[in-house]
Amino acid sequence: MRGESLIVCSRCAGVNRIPASRRAEEAKCGKCHAPLFSGHPEDVDATTFERQIGRSTVPVLVDVWAPWCGPCRMMAPAFEAAARELEPQVRLIKLNSDAEQSVAGNLGIRGIPTMILYHGGRELGRTSGAMNASQIVRWTRDRLPMADA
Repeated sequence: MRGESLIVCSRCAGVNRIPASRRAEEAKCGKCHAPLFSGHPEDVDATTFERQIGRSTVPVLVDVWAPWCGPCRMMAPAFEAAARELEPQVRLIKLNSDAEQSVAGNLGIRGIPTMILYHGGRELGRTSGAMNASQIVRWTRDRLPMADA
């Protein structure tokens, strides 16, 4: 797998091999043909969440939120702005804790919004509370190995 990345499509959960020689920003999913990176974090279900964490070779930043949460709604535009800056080096996704209660419970979510950063299937860090875009970007980059930042 040297010289390529595995990128999970946030829309259909298809796993895509992207050669290092190809620009990830321009890549499309081989299954649903959607752009793999759009600068827009997709809401994902439990299956897509698990596949993103378990199969993707790029770091994954998850925003755990709920529609009724005021701070979550306030942070949503900042998370989207952070996606435009961090992608394709980092995948940004959103997990609705109301719709995916079992996943949120398994993650030990006690308050929202909570962001969790994963790489290689393991958690690199988590933080709770709303942040602006520059804080999200800085927090994420501070937790990544230098080659990924």
